[in-house]
Amino acid sequence: MKDAQGLEMTAATTAAVTGYDHAIDGFLRYRADTPQRLKAALAADPEAPMLRIAQANFTLLGHQASALPRAADSLARAEATAGTERERAHCAALAAWVANDVTRAMQVWRRIVAEYPHDILAFRMHHFVAFWAGRPDWMLEAVAAVQPHWSAAIPGYPSILACRSFAAEECGLYTVAEAAGREAVALDPGDLWAAHAVAHVLEMQGRRGEGISWIASLEQHWEGGNNLAHHLWWHRALYHLERQEWPAVLALYDNRFRNLASPVTLAAPDLYIDVQNAASMLFRLGLHEVHVGDRWVELADKAEARIGDHLNPFTLPHWAMALAATRRWDAGARLLAALAADPAPLAHDVARRVCDAVLRHGHGDFAGAVAAMRPILTRMSLLGGSHAQQDVLEQLFLDSAVKAGLAEDARTLLERVAGRHPVPPARRVGYAQAAKEVRF
Repeated sequence: MKDAQGLEMTAATTAAVTGYDHAIDGFLRYRADTPQRLKAALAADPEAPMLRIAQANFTLLGHQASALPRAADSLARAEATAGTERERAHCAALAAWVANDVTRAMQVWRRIVAEYPHDILAFRMHHFVAFWAGRPDWMLEAVAAVQPHWSAAIPGYPSILACRSFAAEECGLYTVAEAAGREAVALDPGDLWAAHAVAHVLEMQGRRGEGISWIASLEQHWEGGNNLAHHLWWHRALYHLERQEWPAVLALYDNRFRNLASPVTLAAPDLYIDVQNAASMLFRLGLHEVHVGDRWVELADKAEARIGDHLNPFTLPHWAMALAATRRWDAGARLLAALAADPAPLAHDVARRVCDAVLRHGHGDFAGAVAAMRPILTRMSLLGGSHAQQDVLEQLFLDSAVKAGLAEDARTLLERVAGRHPVPPARRVGYAQAAKEVRF
């Protein structure tokens, strides 16, 4: 039997294959019912290896340590029935990811798509993991290798264009990125990843009014979307933030990207991307002395419950922001202790220092925050996250340097940002005052 992209898969029924295609379509298009689609396919054939492989991959997408045993169980079931070399290679990639060897997992996925360029699952898993490993260059290399083998006649093609768009944007190729993203949206107006990629271009180029209009024009197509729709509304809030339209930002926070009554939020109340959206926006508002009420409290409660879970290093400073904002210093100390005990260099050396800086900033120890972050400024990107997301950490360092009277550190940060971001610091709300004060 063959999937929608023409690749052989081991399955007992055609219903299992069509169910797999339906689940993969939901995954590519960021639809909230993707787990239900996969469950229905598994009911048709519980032992189909590609279904179990998809199940394990989807479980790991949430970056939760508590989910690892479930992913390992799905992997074991896939290994027991894998009938093709491609399926066995998928199992090898999964085994590496379950073991947190993301570099090895990406290598295996790259080998799969080199031989099977239409393997959209392997391609998208590589894209996802490379992004959270801070390697947009690998994302761009992968899409350049597979795109010549694709066309609009093959199901999933808009996702290839969307990945090209986002990879190019993160590598600073804004013209290429915008063209690919708009082409993907023209083919499928409901492609959230493509809409998201273009939103990034508009953010990086300071096209705030266009960004607001872009999201407003597309959200009618996001019915049934998952947490990526929240992230797109967070992008809209960023545009309003740059225009200092604080009430619009808070309205989007409460009614869109951190709506605690939303079914999507209720299904995963501490999902990493939603936490990053919420904490980073509240922190930015705090830098501008915007009163946010008790919005930090529910985030801090979740932060305490997740101490010791380091699967998504970029989320850790956001947990620290919530703990600092609610003055939960004991919990902050436990967070730092857990990171100090983690043998992984990314957690121990990079995430720990950034979290330490967040907590010191909250204490008012601004010089200490700068000292904590200064040695790892060039490595922060390895935590993952986009340029737009990493920006909050750079603003943390800059605010600390200015308040500590460390003009040279402030200039260093401004120079780093100005060298990467097309919009000069003087035109960016988080940087303009600092640029004026240190005469940048």
